[in-house]
Amino acid sequence: MTTRRDFLLNGVASASALALPVTARAVTPQFDELVARQAAVQLAPPSYPKTEIWGYDGVMPGPELRIVQGARVQRRFLNEFRQVSSVHWHGIRIDNAMDGVAGLTQAGVEPGEGFDYDFVAPDAGTYWYHAHNRSVEQVARGLYGALIVEEAEAPEVDREEVLILDDWLLDPETAQIDPDFTSAGARSHAGRMGNFVATNGRYDLSIDVLQNQRLRLRLINAANARIFVVDVAGMEGWTVALDGMPLEQPQRLEEPLILGPGQRADLIVDVTAESGETAHLVRVDNEEGVSQVAFPVTGRATTVRREAPPALPRNAKMDVPGLQNAAPVRLNIEGGAMGRMQTAILDGERKSFRELVAANEYWAFNGTVGMPETPLADLARGQTVKLEINNDTSFPHAMHLHGMHFREIGEDGTLGPLRDTITMFRGETRTVAFVADNPGDWLFHCHMLSHAASGMMTWMRVT
Repeated sequence: MTTRRDFLLNGVASASALALPVTARAVTPQFDELVARQAAVQLAPPSYPKTEIWGYDGVMPGPELRIVQGARVQRRFLNEFRQVSSVHWHGIRIDNAMDGVAGLTQAGVEPGEGFDYDFVAPDAGTYWYHAHNRSVEQVARGLYGALIVEEAEAPEVDREEVLILDDWLLDPETAQIDPDFTSAGARSHAGRMGNFVATNGRYDLSIDVLQNQRLRLRLINAANARIFVVDVAGMEGWTVALDGMPLEQPQRLEEPLILGPGQRADLIVDVTAESGETAHLVRVDNEEGVSQVAFPVTGRATTVRREAPPALPRNAKMDVPGLQNAAPVRLNIEGGAMGRMQTAILDGERKSFRELVAANEYWAFNGTVGMPETPLADLARGQTVKLEINNDTSFPHAMHLHGMHFREIGEDGTLGPLRDTITMFRGETRTVAFVADNPGDWLFHCHMLSHAASGMMTWMRVT
């Protein structure tokens, strides 16, 4: 049973999945291809064999897609797997038909078939793409990559690094991915936690830097369940964006940063370590700092330190007006091990918790397990919403809203940064506000993917 304070001291877990086909649309051959295929990569140290993964274009992570703000993303997704799949463009406020949720916004892409994704990226920032059918398995096997949308006016930095944080559940003898994706322990507790932590598919990622160099670090938590608690050593840093959206003012890194599954953070850091020393992106585990990425300092860029960085340019539609007349919506998260849920609706029938356990289902939103037939909220386009979320469970959850971003309403009524995922700790009740300005049926789920696979999914309709 973990609180927000526990995570600042320790560092632990959370997860999402889905399936239901409709009809795939025709593919046009002029698009660049993004192919989901099996491959082998040297994930573990060289004394181990290569690990069989599923990767976009057969690499881990998938190819970095980088465009300028307002440009088009056009990719023909080809599915070379034996499972139905789709691609979700996490955090991008795009047309609903391009959101990539199999069974809700499109048909799942059958083995050997394809689908054309074609959308404009309206917001600059750090985003990512990943599989969104049987996500608990497909993401855990490696189907994800970074999507970077560059600002028209880039910040003044010497270099930029995209760092995708993940953990893998590997057999300690063979270095192969554990094939049990329906484990009752993972589904009912904190989610599928890996025993092998990596950055960009590397356990020993090291990047040479110079003293007084200014870096932009784009952090993406692609883990199935792990909450990364990160800090810097040998560097002075500022958080300049969260979940792709720029902060009003850069926030100096004075305490560890919590990144739940699906969340991102943009840091600007100045290397302060001396030449011959090593700076680090630090992961906080069990009250101890562990190097997540090493930055050996090989010389000095300049003798002069720079002033604190200015704010990044704002994206459009970052304000949340109309709070006085906002539509109230409530979501109660129930279930899991050590929870208080006694009954819930599963497939239209009320079941006891014992019956839910027998079905390997453990979580409910407002008393319903899994995707309900009716939306959590039926909203008019342009309507402002106050969504109160109550975590009545013993575990954290990373609640991710598709298609729109929200701001948390503080106890004093002030609005927090614009985000698409909020990490909820046990016993917390928090309220977020957003403008329902993007028409369509939008998924809202826990991004601890084992949790989503075992009940934690709902949706909202904007008409």
